[in-house]
Amino acid sequence: MDALILSCSTGGGHNAAGEAIREELKSRGHQVSMFDPYSLISSGLASGIGNVYIKLVQMSPKLFGFVYSLGELYRRLPFRSPVYFINRKPARVLEEYLKKHPVDVIIMPHLFPAEMVTQLKNQRIKLPTTVFVATDYACIPFTEETDCDYYVIPHSELAGDFTKKGIPAEKLLPFGIPVRKMFSKKCTKEQAKGKLGLSPGIEYFLIAGGSIGAGELQKAVKILYRLIGDRQKLIIICGNNKKVYSRMKRHYGKKSIVLQKTDKMALYMQASDLFLSKPGGLSSTEAAVAGVPMLHFGPIPGCETKNRRFFMNHGISIPLKKINRHSLKRVMKRLDRGRGENGLRIRNSNPVIPKDARERICDWLEETVQQRHPANDLW
Repeated sequence: MDALILSCSTGGGHNAAGEAIREELKSRGHQVSMFDPYSLISSGLASGIGNVYIKLVQMSPKLFGFVYSLGELYRRLPFRSPVYFINRKPARVLEEYLKKHPVDVIIMPHLFPAEMVTQLKNQRIKLPTTVFVATDYACIPFTEETDCDYYVIPHSELAGDFTKKGIPAEKLLPFGIPVRKMFSKKCTKEQAKGKLGLSPGIEYFLIAGGSIGAGELQKAVKILYRLIGDRQKLIIICGNNKKVYSRMKRHYGKKSIVLQKTDKMALYMQASDLFLSKPGGLSSTEAAVAGVPMLHFGPIPGCETKNRRFFMNHGISIPLKKINRHSLKRVMKRLDRGRGENGLRIRNSNPVIPKDARERICDWLEETVQQRHPANDLW
């Protein structure tokens, strides 16, 4: 099978979901290409779009929430969205790429390439199987105006949200959000600490703001730094936010582990007694699969608010509406009372979040794509 994965760098979750599928397909011997479709026009455009999003979220999450709410309102109108028309030129460039590099399936863990594919379909251009992969626990604005062959959604309970927006039920595949294999590997807390060189007798609290270092990370660190005991330590992941990283390193680096980015996030989760983060769809799924107790704070208004609600309703995380000394002290007491394998509220055997989404997606791809291309005997 020749697969093409198209993603964009507006947050790390989309790329991480794409990478999880790429990793699994390659391990099965398939040919896989993955890139940002805007890079077909120029690398500067691809990075520029990602940077605009990142700066908006870092500097004014409320403004981003307002833009998201406008999208919710706009989707009620009987018109195509601006996102659809903005992707007209990139769609033409993608068409030229596909002529030169034909593939069996296009997988899209991001809305923008799905809009491009829709442009091409509306022009009656023949395409391979097209699959959209949702990376949030909600049907985000304008998903319904796309025309993909299939839609992978995080959970069967969310099917109603997608069908109400107009996506046919027969196109929905409730496989879950795919995460990389490293998060589902069996690893005890002590084993993970050993691999990372962490002290076995210390409790670690992992704090992250997502790939862009957003959310109330700094506030949480400031309070927790004063609450933790001698046998406890913070691990602070700042993502791409260089200013936050420098500040955290300067103020808390002596007694905490401060990192900008890491390729060992799965191990840090498995080594930690508590994971505190904004409720990103991908990072929250990774934590649930890794089996670490989870606390959500400071969602980026919009889809992350819905993510937090989903995890809260299923008892998989504790949501904090406000970060302050009282709320965090209360969580610490609950952690003291909930020692052991069950953790705070999440269990390693939690049945709500599929741990095998990556495999289920690829199993289905092999079966479905082979049906559409029966002459290909490479699978």
